[in-house]
Amino acid sequence: MLPDSAPAFPLLPPLPPPAAPPPGPPLGPTASPADKRAMTLWVHARLCAAYGAPFRFFSDKDPLSELVSALLSHRTKNADSHRAYQQLRAALPTWQQVRDAPTPDVERLLAPCTWPEQKAPRIQAVLREISRRCDGEDRPPCSLDFLAEMAAPEARAWLESIPGVGPKTSAAVLLFSALRIAAMPVDSHHHRVAQRLALIGPKVGEGPAHALLAALLPPEWATHAQAVYDHHEALMFHGQKCCYFRDPACGRCPVLAGCPTGQESGKR
Repeated sequence: MLPDSAPAFPLLPPLPPPAAPPPGPPLGPTASPADKRAMTLWVHARLCAAYGAPFRFFSDKDPLSELVSALLSHRTKNADSHRAYQQLRAALPTWQQVRDAPTPDVERLLAPCTWPEQKAPRIQAVLREISRRCDGEDRPPCSLDFLAEMAAPEARAWLESIPGVGPKTSAAVLLFSALRIAAMPVDSHHHRVAQRLALIGPKVGEGPAHALLAALLPPEWATHAQAVYDHHEALMFHGQKCCYFRDPACGRCPVLAGCPTGQESGKR
C-alpha cells in the first residue's frame, strides 16, 4: 500500500498560466520538436481555460460497445448514430445476437445512420473477427475487456489489426470507454486546429497525425486519461466553435497570438 503522502500517479508537469504569452513566435515550417511541445502545452492551457476543462467523459460504455458506437458514428451526426445504436441494442441486447442476426435485420435497425447497408455487414464482420480471436486466446467471446491488461500501444495495435479499425477508432475505444486508457483520437476539428497552428504539416492526414500529435504531449500524460481527454476535447471544441473550416473567427481566437495561420490572415 502506498503511504498517504505518495501520489497514485506521476505528477503532471505544470501548465503555463492561461494568461501567459505564447512561448515564442508562431511556429514555422522548420520549428523544432521542442518548440512544438512548448506550443502544444500553451495551446492546451489556453483552450482548456477558454472551454472549461476538466471535461466530463461523455461515455462509460464497455470497450466493445464503444467500438460499435465509433463505427456507427463515421460520417454521421451524433444524434443519428446514437439513435441507431439505441435501436440496435433494444432489439438485439447482446453483441452475440448482433453478430449472428440476419444482416438485413441489422441494416434495418441502423437506418438512422448514414450507409447502414455498409455498416451492418462491417460491424458483423468485426464482431465475428473479435469472437474468432478471443476463442483462440481462451477469452470470452464478444468482449474487449481484456484490453485493460495491455499498455496503450499494444491495445491499439490489437484493435488496428482488425480490418476497418484505424487509429482514430482505436484511440476512441481506449479513451472514451470505461477503460479510460490515455490514447488520443484526432478528429477533423482537432486535425484542422493542429494544422493551422503548424503543430503538424499542411499535408499530414488525420491518420498519420495521431502519432505526430501524441509525441508532442508530455510523457507523464501516458497515465493520465483525463489530461489527454481534456486536450482532445479542447482542440475539438475550438474547431467546432471558433476555428471553422470556412471563415474561422480569428478575431476572437484565444490562441491567435501563437497561430501562424491567424497571424497571416490578419495581414490581408
